[in-house]
Amino acid sequence: MKKYGFGVDIGGTTCKIGLFETTGVLVEKWEIPTRKENSGENVLPDVAVSIEKKMEEKKIGKEDLQGIGIGVPGPVTSQGVVQCCVNLGWGQVNVAEVMDKRMGCKIKVGNDANVAALGEMWQGGGKGHRNVVMVTLGTGVGGGIIVDGKIVAGSHGAGGEIGHIMVDETETETCGCGKRGCLEQYASATGVVRLAKRALASTQEETVLKKFQHISAKNVFDEAKAGDKVAGEVVETMANILGTALAGIACVVDPEVFVIGGGVSKAGSIVTDRVKKYYSEKTFHACKEAEFALAKLGNDAGMYGCVQMILE
Repeated sequence: MKKYGFGVDIGGTTCKIGLFETTGVLVEKWEIPTRKENSGENVLPDVAVSIEKKMEEKKIGKEDLQGIGIGVPGPVTSQGVVQCCVNLGWGQVNVAEVMDKRMGCKIKVGNDANVAALGEMWQGGGKGHRNVVMVTLGTGVGGGIIVDGKIVAGSHGAGGEIGHIMVDETETETCGCGKRGCLEQYASATGVVRLAKRALASTQEETVLKKFQHISAKNVFDEAKAGDKVAGEVVETMANILGTALAGIACVVDPEVFVIGGGVSKAGSIVTDRVKKYYSEKTFHACKEAEFALAKLGNDAGMYGCVQMILE
């Protein structure tokens, strides 16, 4: 008899929900709005209603349901308690308890970046491995660390917050977290643009980057691939900083593979190849053979990871 699970990736705008077979096959996915009014009191009831409707439509009984996994954009304790989730308007919410009372099935809850890493380990760029570091290079830098197939969440749910590793103590500009010199300020999409603007302000070199009124990270990587010297130097700077940070992470968790995702990863091998070069130069010798792979699941990674949590 087939068993099913639901993966729920709760975001600030929408909740992505997937119905999966427990073998890892995605049967169907859909989205519902995230209603954040009144301190987000409707978010979990809305998710429950949507799942109940889908179970009725697909004729899935409680006995066929392995459980529901939920990813949220905030720190989560091992008991499924969210301490604070600004993007949803939540204070402290025991997500596992609320959903268990409503649904009466196994409930697992995790941080969204961590469950995305779990998803990539299960069915994505890290498939076949049990020790994975996921690096998400988007507007910011997110991360998720998997050791022996399990999320490293830490005592405060902040495990894997690699974007806030301090990489430059001379930095004068402030990161979104309030500190200065965070990895996120150099390796995110906005960080690459920041590096490019700094380069343009200080170089006398001719560069195609000057033609862009509003430069983007994609512009930088595209021009670097096309041979633009200044764009290439920006990519080298970013890759050096990220590769060095990952070399430090490797000394702590010794992963089999680094999976690179997020919008910046769409630049492809120019990211993974350059980062791996600097990583290999700087990491401890026993960690040197770690693989670098691009994420494969895109925005679905969180849903996959949520389902993987309930299979443990």
